[in-house]
Amino acid sequence: MKIIHGVLLASFLTLLTSCQKSDNQNQASDDSYQVVATIGMIADLASVIGGDHIHVDTIIGAGADPHVYKHTAKDVKLIKGADLVLYNGFHLEGKMDSVLGKMQAQGLNVHAVAEAVIDKGTLLKDEEGAEDPHLWMDVSEWRKVAQHVLKTLSTEDLAPHHAEFESNYQALDQQLEALNLYAKKSLFSIPERQRQLITAHDAFGYMERAYGLKVRGIQGLSTESEAGLKDIENLVSFIKKKKIPAIFVESSVSDKNVKALIEGCNAQNHQVTIGGELFSDAMGTAGTYEGTYLGMMDHNITTITNALGGQAPKEGCFGKLSH
Repeated sequence: MKIIHGVLLASFLTLLTSCQKSDNQNQASDDSYQVVATIGMIADLASVIGGDHIHVDTIIGAGADPHVYKHTAKDVKLIKGADLVLYNGFHLEGKMDSVLGKMQAQGLNVHAVAEAVIDKGTLLKDEEGAEDPHLWMDVSEWRKVAQHVLKTLSTEDLAPHHAEFESNYQALDQQLEALNLYAKKSLFSIPERQRQLITAHDAFGYMERAYGLKVRGIQGLSTESEAGLKDIENLVSFIKKKKIPAIFVESSVSDKNVKALIEGCNAQNHQVTIGGELFSDAMGTAGTYEGTYLGMMDHNITTITNALGGQAPKEGCFGKLSH
């Protein structure tokens, strides 16, 4: 009888161990590869290319300003627990630079995806030599970043999914190419004398270079810079002289300087309106079309074109814009 009980107990323990192993294996296979991105534009590229094989968290979400964002203990914990961390670089994530640098030095899988592929010789710079990090404003430049995200995701851990990642990337790249052509056609339809884009801060320089706009920001490349009274006065004179009909607010930047600019123009008997809200350093609300990189840029291009006298369909490049 003792022998029978011993055999039964051994069989039960073997079965239990087998079940536990099976459960652990299933849990491991169900867990996604954890990716953390600093900004939504990078997170969106990773999410589209990686599909269901990765889980992406964004640190700096919709409406937040990466130039002045202060990381939290929760952010640091998220970064430490990630399999892969993606950030823009070129000092966009100013206050997080030291944290990301320390993590990288400790051996964490941290990548500056824009710095890795963009030739520094082609970077725009301000009068003081600061590099402009807003590369996503030129769709053709952002296509290079998308390609590097594909390369980065195709690591040893995710190598079995490379063919699927490649397919996702190719589909995305076709859409990016279509959006780039749409930007050129739409923005160049604005009468040349009206291709003047006035925004809250200087985040649209690459759009100027790529699509023929003349861009001026009330603040500099970083929103940490302050616009003085003289800056406002100079812009008022410029807007009046050029007879610019509209200026733009940004979703991630306070509109106080834009309002001051409008008041200054009104005092000089030049009526100027707000042409719309643009997405500069952050995308739209998560879960919406404008909460994707394609939607963000489609919105910007379409809004600018129509506000400054050009021709673009209100539904945008892919017919998905909300009114």
